[in-house]
Amino acid sequence: MNAPLNPAKAGWSAPATGDEGAASNREARHRMGALRRIRRVLGLLSTVSLWISGMLLVVMTASVGWQVFGRYVLNDTPNWAEPLSLQFMSWFILLGAAVGVRDSVHLGLDLLHHVAPGWAQKAMDVTSLTLVALFGFAMAWYGAKLAIGTWTATIPVLGWPGGVDFFPLVLGGALIGLFALERLVDTLIGVEVAADTATPELV
Repeated sequence: MNAPLNPAKAGWSAPATGDEGAASNREARHRMGALRRIRRVLGLLSTVSLWISGMLLVVMTASVGWQVFGRYVLNDTPNWAEPLSLQFMSWFILLGAAVGVRDSVHLGLDLLHHVAPGWAQKAMDVTSLTLVALFGFAMAWYGAKLAIGTWTATIPVLGWPGGVDFFPLVLGGALIGLFALERLVDTLIGVEVAADTATPELV
């Protein structure tokens, strides 16, 4: 779960003496309050994404099961089952990947990270999170361009506009970018993040 945001660790504290110190403390509290509000919004997005991913996984499994039942038992394969399952799979994979970025649960080779000194660990984290954020936003941007460019096409069987295929790429990429930026800010201000929950404690 996320550690409390600490203004002192964030480098926003100042001597609490005199008018200057009081003003600085008020500014620090204001900044931390803004970060907490942003964290709550991102936490809600993460939770909703996780629930949607889980529900779509269940629905996709049921759809594939019905396809198999129809093919081998009823001898009447539902032609909508496969393309619909592929749509659901795209959504739960990309939304789940975004939640994984926020919770820092993606697989990684961190042997070098563990043996490196503290400053090097922070540099590695900042570099990797920056690259992940850029990748996520690029995925959303080019996914949107692909959706616009293929909108006049039609998905076979389902009859949906072709651009619908790229909606998971757009939303998933945007969430990956946002969650990576959140982790990047946490790293820069010294907030520890444990990879154990998709709904971290927001303080």
